[in-house]
Amino acid sequence: MLSSMTVTVLDGKKLSAEIKTELKEEVQRFQQTYQRAPGLVVVRVEGDAASGVYTKAILRIAKELGVEASVEALPAETTTEELRDALLRLNRDPAVHGVIVQMPLPEHLPQRLVAETLAAEKDIDGISLQSAGNLALGFPSLYPSTAAAVVEILERTQTPIEGKRVVILGRSNVVGKPLALMLLQRNATVTICHSRTQNLSEVMRESDILIAAVGRPTMVKAEMVRPGATVIDVGTNARPEGGIVGDVDYASVSEVAGALTPVPGGVGPLTNVMLMKQCIEAAWRQERERARA
Repeated sequence: MLSSMTVTVLDGKKLSAEIKTELKEEVQRFQQTYQRAPGLVVVRVEGDAASGVYTKAILRIAKELGVEASVEALPAETTTEELRDALLRLNRDPAVHGVIVQMPLPEHLPQRLVAETLAAEKDIDGISLQSAGNLALGFPSLYPSTAAAVVEILERTQTPIEGKRVVILGRSNVVGKPLALMLLQRNATVTICHSRTQNLSEVMRESDILIAAVGRPTMVKAEMVRPGATVIDVGTNARPEGGIVGDVDYASVSEVAGALTPVPGGVGPLTNVMLMKQCIEAAWRQERERARA
């Protein structure tokens, strides 16, 4: 963690580097045990340029860690049956321990198809129906990577969670909802806020931990933050002049918050690292299950 005059900056880049070192060692242990690397496949249906950039980032970090990663590239005109068949084939492949399906899919391919078809034990981004159900019921699960990154930051910086009041701005299926459940499991008192929340600023000021994940540039101002609160900014909003900005007005909030993640350099660097962490965990589980069978 880095410190400024008024706030502790929760440095995602530093944490990411620490976790990568741990994961490289974990991959080496896996290879020594099973004589192969954990296997990851990224399923990408052509058509979205941004997902192509994201795929390259995943492959780059996988190579850095020693994870065997490849891309299942499907044409834009792929049918629902063809996508289902591809996922079922990957579900059966013992060399594949983790599968990521890049979003967004073309309009004719429903996300529900992926959620219903992808095997939960290989669903390293926590989007399957079984993964979501396990999380809701408190059973062991693989988690959406951004939500997992937020929890990782809180735990690695030893931010108290148990008994604390957490306010989450945003109710998405990939951040707000799963994150609320993950923090409830850690005995936080959680409130989810959204566009219909009344007295929003008052609710936000009650939080010990404030998590902004709504996709609205610099929405969170200093007067909305309880002095000394920990603020996690999940937002990544493009700026007209270039670069990105978070959901938090960093300049003003840094004057009142006790701890704060920057954008860029906060949650973002950890998201793909958490995908790799969960892929490696999934690989251990699957190989141990095969050994017991």
